[in-house]
Amino acid sequence: MSLQYALVGDMSWQQQTQWQTPDTPFMSFAFWQALIDTGAIGEDAGWLPIFILVYRDTDITHAASLTDENLPTTDITEPVAVMPVFVKGHHRGEYVFDHAWAEAYGRYGIDYYPRLVTSVPYTPITGERLWLAQGESLSTEIINMAMAGVDDLAQQVGASSWHGLFVTPELATLAASTDIEIDSVIETLYSKLTSVALSTAIPILERQGCQFLWQNKDLINNAQPFASFDDFLMTLTAKKRKNIRAERRKVTAQGIYCVRKCGDDISDDDWKAFYHCYVMTYAVRGQQPYLTADFFTALAQTMPEHIMLAQAYDSEGEIIASSLFLYDVAHDTCDTKNTRKRTLYGRYWGALGEYDSLHFELCYYQGIEFAIEQGLTHFDPGTQGEHKLIRGFIPTTTHSLHRIYDPRFVPAITDFCAQDRIRMADYRQQAHAALPFNADNMPDFDSSL
Repeated sequence: MSLQYALVGDMSWQQQTQWQTPDTPFMSFAFWQALIDTGAIGEDAGWLPIFILVYRDTDITHAASLTDENLPTTDITEPVAVMPVFVKGHHRGEYVFDHAWAEAYGRYGIDYYPRLVTSVPYTPITGERLWLAQGESLSTEIINMAMAGVDDLAQQVGASSWHGLFVTPELATLAASTDIEIDSVIETLYSKLTSVALSTAIPILERQGCQFLWQNKDLINNAQPFASFDDFLMTLTAKKRKNIRAERRKVTAQGIYCVRKCGDDISDDDWKAFYHCYVMTYAVRGQQPYLTADFFTALAQTMPEHIMLAQAYDSEGEIIASSLFLYDVAHDTCDTKNTRKRTLYGRYWGALGEYDSLHFELCYYQGIEFAIEQGLTHFDPGTQGEHKLIRGFIPTTTHSLHRIYDPRFVPAITDFCAQDRIRMADYRQQAHAALPFNADNMPDFDSSL
């Protein structure tokens, strides 16, 4: 039975079938509904969402116009997968940068905008980028159909490109191995380029990056989880252990103490204090925050089981800094993904002043302690920051996918991506060599491109 697609402007398709539990809280329907309801995504925010619904066994015409306000999703009897795509005129909140490509377009007098982006907005976390119906598995057929929808959307809005950010290695591998033929949609998109011969396919290009992840694995103890923070410290060299303990003492010496709270134990006053701290992160740079207080209220109400808040108090008992984490929860034994890794995600931080070593304590060490207590397998503290490296966070490959529709730019950008992967592999190797672990606990280096 062949697959088809429809372009849908809302999330009404959620009700059409049972969906698999996503691999991170950031792809949960509750998280996305909070983004929508609080205006974090939408046309006014510069993140216009379109959902590519892949389905079986229906007569719905796949090339639906974006101007149709009520696409017939209720007639779709067998949804298979959905991929979110944003129509964007900027790069904010993405964390994978293609400004140089936009500048190259501009030098030739060609508009790089709008562009299409598949990601979790404002969230540099690797994870699945398609919602799959129960019983379905990600396949080249599903990817091909989703990308046909992307190409259709690109034609309708005149997009220069599509970018899939922080995708899983599985999706990167499947997408890179597909050969999506140019069809009439792409021919129409650049029909005016009569002097340029289109090849038989426009490739999906891969870029790689680097983030730093902590893993709850004692390599000299049969890779068992750590029993305590001190057990983790014993895997580091003596100098690095000393430095971390000194940093933690500096926080205490300032009269600061830290508290962790989860879910429903986080009060309304805690949330107000957190948001005050969060806003300060942007205010010191003269910026407005991406997310509103209502967004965090929605998370507290709809997904409290995924939330941990670390707070720093001064000697007078006043909150002076906050760090908000989300984390994976265990699923029941009927869940086919029950054996997957469970991760803590450091996401939002802010402080009301400058305090020596407090950022390290609240964003890293409190997270490590919590991950050990909860038996989580990994801790992703967020994008960038080589200062994570010397505190035991391991350089890890990230993947992004890119599809360029103007064939005149494809060769140069293809070469850029190939060279960039080599540069990033070299960087990861150098970063790996700087890890603070003693010889018995040094993890293997992943040299794959």
